[in-house]
Amino acid sequence: MRDWVPDSRLIEAGLLERVTTVRGELEDLTVLLRAINEYEIDTVFHLGAQTIVGTASRSPLSTFEGNIRGTWNLLEACRICPQLVQRVIVASSDKAYGEHETLPYTEAAPLIGRFPYDVSKSCADLIAFSYHATYGTPVAVTRCGNLFGPGDLNWNRLIPGSIRSALRNERPVIRSDGTFVRDYFYVRDAVDAYLVLAERMPHPDITGKAFNFGMERPLAVIDVVQLLLRLMDRTQLEPLILNQANHEILRQYLDCSRAREVLGWQPTRTFEAGLSATIEWYRAHLRGAP
Repeated sequence: MRDWVPDSRLIEAGLLERVTTVRGELEDLTVLLRAINEYEIDTVFHLGAQTIVGTASRSPLSTFEGNIRGTWNLLEACRICPQLVQRVIVASSDKAYGEHETLPYTEAAPLIGRFPYDVSKSCADLIAFSYHATYGTPVAVTRCGNLFGPGDLNWNRLIPGSIRSALRNERPVIRSDGTFVRDYFYVRDAVDAYLVLAERMPHPDITGKAFNFGMERPLAVIDVVQLLLRLMDRTQLEPLILNQANHEILRQYLDCSRAREVLGWQPTRTFEAGLSATIEWYRAHLRGAP
């Protein structure tokens, strides 16, 4: 954990007291190597990254440092400890594909990211596959749709920000023109997907491969916000459309047939059910907040 965020679920729910924490950064190979070796880690979930597209565009160098150097450092630490590490799951993104005319993305689509965040994920994926091909590192890559759910305090993201605005009886803000299409993915289904993948590793049909995970239900931004307002009984709040989005791809959504066929995985919640649960969490979390 690089920064101390008092409102984070890890701290607020007392979860930090139940886990062993190693202080450091992904950019520091010695920290990663010490953590894996000292605590005899056999399963690595590489979730650490700069994940905000806008932040990545404003600060590309720190994004490349964290997302690219951080990935090769972690994989190098795993390579040095092959007697310990049995599986490495690298969290990528549908953004790694870049912009394609043919949709939905399958795992066979080339990685042609162009903007800083997208490029950082394309590079991290290629590095992960390089370690598998060259050193036999037991790696699998996940490419998820836009994650949402309880605990996300990044208010510039569409769903957390819109819920907070509605709870304050304010108009939700849409940075784009509202027509951008994404595959939204509830976080609890994402957790299930990661665990299923880890439990199947190492296996020759899985290691060295990427897996798309999502709900396979592409939705426009404006449709997401309007559904959210209906669920919250705030339909009188008309979204404020800024039409200021840049360095983002207009349409992105996933084909998850490989995950269904190889892993036997599929999401267990509808988008509406996930969104309703998310709204209730924020309603409780923000009650009484300024």
